[in-house]
Amino acid sequence: MRLGLALGYWGRGPDPAHLPLAQEAERLGYHSVWTAESWGSDAFTPLTWIAARTSRIRLGTAVAQMAARSPTTTAMHALTLDHLSGGRMMLGLGLSGPQVVEGWYGRPFPRSPLTATREYVDVVRQVLRREAPVALDGRFHPLPYRGGDGTGLGRALKPITHPLRADLPVLLGAEGPKNIAQTARIADGWLPLYWSPTRTEVYEAALAERREGFLVAPMARAQVCDDVTEGLLPVKAMLGFYIGGMGHAARNFHADLMARMGYEEEARRIQELFLAGRREEAVRAVPDSFADEISLVGPRERIAERLESWRKGPVTDLLVLAPDPHTLRVLAELNS
Repeated sequence: MRLGLALGYWGRGPDPAHLPLAQEAERLGYHSVWTAESWGSDAFTPLTWIAARTSRIRLGTAVAQMAARSPTTTAMHALTLDHLSGGRMMLGLGLSGPQVVEGWYGRPFPRSPLTATREYVDVVRQVLRREAPVALDGRFHPLPYRGGDGTGLGRALKPITHPLRADLPVLLGAEGPKNIAQTARIADGWLPLYWSPTRTEVYEAALAERREGFLVAPMARAQVCDDVTEGLLPVKAMLGFYIGGMGHAARNFHADLMARMGYEEEARRIQELFLAGRREEAVRAVPDSFADEISLVGPRERIAERLESWRKGPVTDLLVLAPDPHTLRVLAELNS
């Protein structure tokens, strides 16, 4: 199991710790570093900044939002950074949810998310292969555009720039069983949002068609600390926000995932409290047991013991959200 560093997205402004953490991760032998985006900082610019100040560590987006860019634009970002970094790019994509897609990007959330994702990946792969002009008779991503409000003058094009790698890895963030199953068929890897090494049966059927070499790369908060309860607070805060606020009361993919993992009653309670404006109560309502099983928190000995269960399952890459260099070093030592 390889280690990666997940930096997420910025809050109010740039985090000055991100670059030193990425450089330390490279020095310690981490395989990859990953950036994200929501409705603030983008994923590609910070990754390019890190690429210019590192030399070996792989560079991933976890995730770049599909609604933010056309698939050809995303492929341009990926092939450009792959060239500039010497072939270190890994493209992680996610569909996001209706609240963000329609509220931030001003686009309709696709009524057939599986089809929209499949078309998006198809176009990206066509650009990267550069075998022929990019063309797709698609429902969501038709190329060339043939809509009634167009000129009818569009023509299929090949990228001017020759991609460095036709097989640049494409990973997908997926939560629902059908979406995960499709990911196993069309992508090079999967980026789970919550992963419990004690509940791998939740994903077993959906991953049945994955090919050899398929990457399973979940993110997990990691912190070496003496007080487990205190160390879990950032995990609970994240869960309270995503399960309570990242979606509508009637359609929240994160809450649905928590329910499938055995915490349905707790997930609905967190939603209820968060949407009522009782955010602190929503965070407190997150069970310590759930926060604990999807993270690596506590003294070194405890993390060492728990890390073994992560290694035993199908996880190929553990992407750690680690707040300090000491935690990075401990994990590197334990995983060596």
